[in-house]
Amino acid sequence: MRALVVRGRGATPAVEEVRLPAPGPGELRVRIRAAGICHSDLAMVDGTLAPAYPLVLGHEATGVVAEAGPGTTLAAGTPVVLNWAPACRDCWHCRHGEPWLCAANPNPSTPRGETAAGKPLQVTLGLGALAEEVVVPQHAAVPVPAGLPPEQAAVLGCAVLTGVGAVRNTARVAPGESVAVIGLGGVGLAVLTAARRAGAAPILAVDVVEAKRDLALAAGATDFLRSDDRLGKEIRARTDGRGVDHAFECVGRSVTIRAAWRATRRGGAVTVVGMGGKDDMLSLSALDIFHSARTLRSSVYGSTDPDREVPELAAALAAGDLDLGPLVSGTVPLTEAPAALERLARGEGARWVVTFPD
Repeated sequence: MRALVVRGRGATPAVEEVRLPAPGPGELRVRIRAAGICHSDLAMVDGTLAPAYPLVLGHEATGVVAEAGPGTTLAAGTPVVLNWAPACRDCWHCRHGEPWLCAANPNPSTPRGETAAGKPLQVTLGLGALAEEVVVPQHAAVPVPAGLPPEQAAVLGCAVLTGVGAVRNTARVAPGESVAVIGLGGVGLAVLTAARRAGAAPILAVDVVEAKRDLALAAGATDFLRSDDRLGKEIRARTDGRGVDHAFECVGRSVTIRAAWRATRRGGAVTVVGMGGKDDMLSLSALDIFHSARTLRSSVYGSTDPDREVPELAAALAAGDLDLGPLVSGTVPLTEAPAALERLARGEGARWVVTFPD
């Protein structure tokens, strides 16, 4: 089968022929229908997440069960959304209601299959979903209704869960509370969508790229602001001089975390959704922390339980109550995935989704 493979840190990804094993006990072979291209894929390519290579990229996808291994309960033909962080249900975090922090969460790369030359192959986050097929444990595949738009169903498994969960589970935004969202990729736009559904007002969208304005307004923002040195003043001017109740940082950089901190009112909350580098240090004064009474926290995978929340979001999508169209900038075939990765790196659009013929 064909897959998008990166051969080493900083190498250019390319479509290659690879081989996957047959599904073993408790495993499924899933034929991919659509797979999103995420900033985490860029972090795999540039080595930020320190994966092993050669590596099949991709971890956000929807597909159909093509073959079920022994001991599985999902039949061939079942539509599924892939879950890159399936919970073990047995570790301390799982038993205490925090499956998103499961001790069994996958490493950045997992050995599975081989290259056309017979060399060992790695897959991203246990999936390697930018491929025609994947072989995964059954608990990494969440059943969803048939007939969902594949390009929208694909983003349920990462961008939407992360963004919606950050608003609903981590920050618990209430109706009438003010929100700022810094960084308008797929996750940031999902945060905007969730904030609108939560009844937040105003909802301020922030990005360095002016072209994100229309995307932000379509996703639910009430205002769009360019990220610059005047950002804090601009946000306070729209919130009676206080700052927002909730700021969501969706970039993963210390400079934007500080911007989110400055944009938040005293007693407000900053939720870091973006994943940054280990050497990018954040500095806040002890007096500022005390005086501002702000809360600074992260949201890992939206503090979600995908086994419960993916079906809920899929049902809302099927019923027309959830519109994910603004999150998807376009669809491309697998052969154009490298170019879509380059567009993502330049900050163009939101989510680019690779689609596969039925």
